[in-house]
Amino acid sequence: MTTPRSEGERHPSGPRPQLIPHRLLRSGQRHHPAVLEEARRRSDKIQLRLADRITSFAGSMNFVWIHAALFAVWMLLLEKSPWPTLTLVVSLEAIFLSTFVMIGQNRQAAFQQAKADHDFEAQELELKTNTDLTRQIHLLTTELHRRLLHGPA
Repeated sequence: MTTPRSEGERHPSGPRPQLIPHRLLRSGQRHHPAVLEEARRRSDKIQLRLADRITSFAGSMNFVWIHAALFAVWMLLLEKSPWPTLTLVVSLEAIFLSTFVMIGQNRQAAFQQAKADHDFEAQELELKTNTDLTRQIHLLTTELHRRLLHGPA
């Protein structure tokens, strides 16, 4: 059985490279606070929005098909073998794309750290609450046991 994929998910290995689109801020769904904070931060800066869009496009099959077509046209019609200009263009593109990938990885690492910090704080609060409840239950059980055996004080 297949399940419908969300708009942000385009391939089976997970979400698109644009991990936290600014449209999350407008949606009515509840999201992790670290996710919302990162979405707000990214939507505020045009550089980050542009980097997200480039990374998202570069990680799509459309990018592959467009490049395959452009390279075929270039190799067949525009330049003779061994294609020196094409080699230069592809090398420069690889430099820029690897830079965008690294920018995305750095931002994703920062986001994951913020989420991990938030999760740790939430777990610590839950642990403290559970410990307090366990102590209170122990005190109540002890008091009930005492009253059952000895009567009210």
